[in-house]
Amino acid sequence: MSSNNSHCPATVVVKLGGSVLAGDADYARAAAFLSERLAAAPHERFVAVVSAQEGHTDALERSARGIVRHPSTRVLDLLWSTGEIRSVALLTLHLEALGISAAPLNVHETGLRTGEGGEASLHYSRLHAELVARRVAVVPGFLAADAHGQITALGRGGSDLTAVLLAVGLGAARCELVKDVPGYFTADPHRDASAGHLPALTFEEALGLADDGCDLVQRRAIEAAARAGLPLVVRSLDGGAPVSVVGAGSAVNNPARIPAGAAIAAFAASGV
Repeated sequence: MSSNNSHCPATVVVKLGGSVLAGDADYARAAAFLSERLAAAPHERFVAVVSAQEGHTDALERSARGIVRHPSTRVLDLLWSTGEIRSVALLTLHLEALGISAAPLNVHETGLRTGEGGEASLHYSRLHAELVARRVAVVPGFLAADAHGQITALGRGGSDLTAVLLAVGLGAARCELVKDVPGYFTADPHRDASAGHLPALTFEEALGLADDGCDLVQRRAIEAAARAGLPLVVRSLDGGAPVSVVGAGSAVNNPARIPAGAAIAAFAASGV
């Protein structure tokens, strides 16, 4: 991952996925969450990476396949992008309703590019300028532009990867991934009330969970964060709830290590 500008200081990237944008009212809740963060950390600026509303991406794909059985990747990615752009606009409107001036950016304005070899780069002069003028920028997740300027999807869970790539390119202090559960657990907390919360994990442990079928955080996003040494904070919208920090082994102090041989899983509602 590379960028073509200097780091943007005191920046935090916050990803808001489909699991927490399940309905129109959830955009107001997400805006209130960001408003509280702005008030609590007046020295920080925030990049909010948003997914499409829960279920919207699947609905768009069904619509496409109702027209043609095998739509081209290019047109499907373009159609999918409308879900993320809708989320950008809705969250920005709810922030405006709270008196917060936020910059809504589209895929090309965000500046995330993918090269022929799959390497990502961030051309963020526009994003940097917006963060100088405002404390919040709202950008689409799940998507980037390729070398020809065509919109391309980053795969299921791709908003996690978008957030990590932007955080690395901006030199952000951390990347926060907001889910419908407050981090990693020893079992699905929606189904098992006795599931234990895991306050801290190494990158290796998080990757191990992903290999065991845990889709809480996209594996590619964990890999990208590990390569850059970027701390991940996996959390919910509830400011009083615990969080899980994923980081390098030397930076993680976990009082409850993952039991050897245990079947560990963490779950969140599916959503890119």
